[in-house]
Order: sequence, then structure tokens, then C-alpha cells
Amino acid sequence: MTRWTSADIPSQHGRCAVVTGTGGLGFETALALASAGAEVIVAGRNPKKGVEAIDKIRAAAPGANVRFETLDLASLASVAAFAARLRDLRGSLDILVNNAGVMRPPTWQPTAEGFELQLGTNYLGHFALTGLLMPLLMEGQKARVVTLSSVAARQGKINLDDINAKDRFDSMSVYSQSKLACLMFAFELERRSVANGWGVASMAAHPGVSRTDLLHNAPGRRSAIGITRSLLWFLFQPAARGALPTLFAATAPQAKGGGYYGPDGLGEIRGFPAPSKIPPQAQNQTVAGRLWEISEEMTGNPFADTVPPT
Repeated sequence: MTRWTSADIPSQHGRCAVVTGTGGLGFETALALASAGAEVIVAGRNPKKGVEAIDKIRAAAPGANVRFETLDLASLASVAAFAARLRDLRGSLDILVNNAGVMRPPTWQPTAEGFELQLGTNYLGHFALTGLLMPLLMEGQKARVVTLSSVAARQGKINLDDINAKDRFDSMSVYSQSKLACLMFAFELERRSVANGWGVASMAAHPGVSRTDLLHNAPGRRSAIGITRSLLWFLFQPAARGALPTLFAATAPQAKGGGYYGPDGLGEIRGFPAPSKIPPQAQNQTVAGRLWEISEEMTGNPFADTVPPT
């Protein structure tokens, strides 16, 4: 594959995208899509950061059609409210980028519904959001859902018996589980879309190791990993480069449903978009099916209105 960059994004005029997350990868993804002509809705939990992101995008891309909407992925009520607002405003959606996330809080922390924070934010919130927006996506133009995974998914294991890690909490293990869940969700969504004729392509992407505030926000700047992020910043590729696999999946004609894309460099840590190596555990369809069922139970079956009654 040639060195694909944001300059290769086809015109996105006439298309509408939702991108979760206001900083780092989310910001760069929204900026590139808006610069290519898409109507972009940036969704995040912090209105101040949201407004700042919108102002920066408009300054970098004059005339950009972009706005901010409040969305807290750690609250299913907030997810439902956001989806309801969008359904009231629009009849279709073309791109959904499930990007926002948290990483390695120092202690077990709950979401509004009592889920472990990383699982609830990174995975369950996006699972619910995708289900609630699926009717709009089904009306979109060759719609795509791109869900962000991570190189950490390679070490991930889905613990179906203790998915909220209440019996034993290890922050990194739970983060890896949440990102493996995101990857398996992307593949399972594609299988179900094909089987049910939804007409929505689902794929996954990961940014390698990128210079974002993810490690500063949760573990903290003074944590060991936060200090590593600060002092060895040059080992992390810029966020704009890290966003390229997501943008490739969201816009490139070569990207296919069921694909997984990441950087092409050594260890997939940095580089340009290319097909990514799929961890063996992510291909277990039995576990993926059970994970989907559990996720429906935990989030209130958000795909119920998508699948026609039999």
C-alpha cells in the first residue's frame, strides 16, 4: 500500500460524520473530515473543550461545517439523549467514528450505571451509541462505522465471568479487555450487518502509539507511564499521523467492511495506514456472539429498533 495521507481523502461533501472525542485523535479526525467537506459533529463530555476544538477546526479550515454536541459515554442516559437529539435533527448519518476513550485510571471507578469505567466508556458506551444511531446509518450513503481499538488489544482477554473486573482489578488488563471488545464488536457488527442487510460497513482501526493526552488524563502526568509520555514524547507519533488509519477506514475506497487498519511500521507502532494483524482471540466468533448478548443486556438492547421483528 502506498503512503496514504489525509491529502488522499476523497471529497466528503454531502456526507455527515459523528466523531466522539474532542482532543487528540478525535480532533485530528474531525479536522480532516471537515477539511474534506463533511458536515462533522464532534461529540464529547466537556463543553469547554468541545467549543475550543470547534474554534480550532474553523480556524484551520475556514468555512468548515462543524459543531459540538454533548455526549458522556460513561452515562447511558447521555448516550440516549445524544442519539435522540440527532434523530430529531437528521434523517441519515454517513460516518460514525467511535474514538473517545479513557486509559488506566489508578483505581476501579464506576460509570453512571456502575460499569467499570474503561469498559463502560471505551466499549459499552460506543456499543449503545452505535445501536441507537443504526437507523440513521442505514439511511446513509454507503455508511461506515469505525471503532477504535489499540495495540493493547493483543494482550486482551474477554472475561465473560467478571467483565466489570469487580473480583480482581488490574488497570492495564481491563484497558486491554476494553480495546479487544471494541475490535470484536467491529467484526461482529460487520457480520450482523451483512446477515441482516443493514448496508452499513463496520471496520476497526488503531493509531499505533500516538502523542495524545490519553496517558496524561487518566493515570496522571506524575504516574510512571505519564512521565514516560512526557519525557519520551519523541517515541510517540503525532496525533495527526495516528489518526490516519481511522481516516483511511472512514473514507478510503480501498477500505472494506470487516477490515482492521493500523500503522505499517515495525510493530505497528508508527507509520502509514495498512491492514493490521488481527489478534487470534479477536477472531473467536463464539465469544464475540456472547459478548454481544451480554452487551445488549447491560445497555438495554440498543439494536432492538434496527432488526425488524420476525
